Amino acid sequence: MKDLSTRFARLSIGLSFYSFALVGLSVGVGGVILKSLSTSYHVGDAMLGTLFVVLYLSYSLSSFFCGPLAQRLSLRWLLILGTTLFLLGMLGFILEVPFALLEISYVCMGLGTGMIETGFNIFISALPGRTSLLNYLHAFYGVGIIFGPLLATGILALLWGWNRIYVVLAVLILLQLGGIVLFLRVPVVEKDPSQEQAPTQRTAFREALTQPLIWLTAIFLLVYAGVEVCASSWGYTYLVDKQALGPLAAGWIVSGFGIGLTLGRFLIQPMAQRKGVSVTTLMYTLIGAAILSLLITWLMPFGILAGIGFCLLGLSLAPIYPLTVALVPKLVPERLVPSANRNALRQSFGVTYYLAHVSLLS
Repeated sequence: MKDLSTRFARLSIGLSFYSFALVGLSVGVGGVILKSLSTSYHVGDAMLGTLFVVLYLSYSLSSFFCGPLAQRLSLRWLLILGTTLFLLGMLGFILEVPFALLEISYVCMGLGTGMIETGFNIFISALPGRTSLLNYLHAFYGVGIIFGPLLATGILALLWGWNRIYVVLAVLILLQLGGIVLFLRVPVVEKDPSQEQAPTQRTAFREALTQPLIWLTAIFLLVYAGVEVCASSWGYTYLVDKQALGPLAAGWIVSGFGIGLTLGRFLIQPMAQRKGVSVTTLMYTLIGAAILSLLITWLMPFGILAGIGFCLLGLSLAPIYPLTVALVPKLVPERLVPSANRNALRQSFGVTYYLAHVSLLS
């Protein structure tokens, strides 16, 4: 792989982190405004749930064509297209369109964020030190979840109107789009002569789906993804309605969930590596801690204890997905991993990962 210039390499990596933070910011905001949407559109939780189904179905759809589209258009144009769709999705909220049209906004957001996440995952995976960089990349998603609830509750507390939240998001996404156009430099991968003997991407994708370990890992990710998205999307509503917390307190606690996600991804895996803790032991520990956190959040009668459990949940969930992504090459035959076939393998995980949100939310 040819080296990028140091300046543009740093700008490109920083841009990927910023973009993931924006995706997390939109998720954090989305959970807080559910009550405002319910009041504004006079709909219940069941109807609001359809928005999430539409969002994650479009997320899943994007995972089918992102790999081939990146090869056809180039990764840079895939990210430009995804960011543009993400921006268009904001317009429905800014203009307060009818509820039926709001579904279209969620389609644009789902397709856009799917392209952004897939594109930058592919970009980071092509760089040296990808395991650590992937961990940091997903940590910045947690940074967005930290500030999303604070941004939303702050604007709502000022009585500026819930749609103003999306004006702020639109401005930040415009900066992202400009950064991709001006500064993103995609590393050039040298063609491997042995690749001519490798199966095609479509064949590799089908073969990856025949691997039992792929499906076992997919089921694991299904549960993990459902827990994370439900906590980030519905946590605010749960804390306000069921735990009788005030809006500002609930917003801070949901931000605490994001702090847990961020600190967990920055700190837990490096600490485990320094202590010589195996990945298997770390995984079991994280799963046990997540289950304990859920029980605290659900069973404790006091809102503050539920809030502590909610923050611990984010800390426990944080490293699970990046660890799983880094382990993918060890779970499948080596011939499925190199070059373009790596993208096909990521797609097989992407489909099940995003369908997990749909299954558990619906």
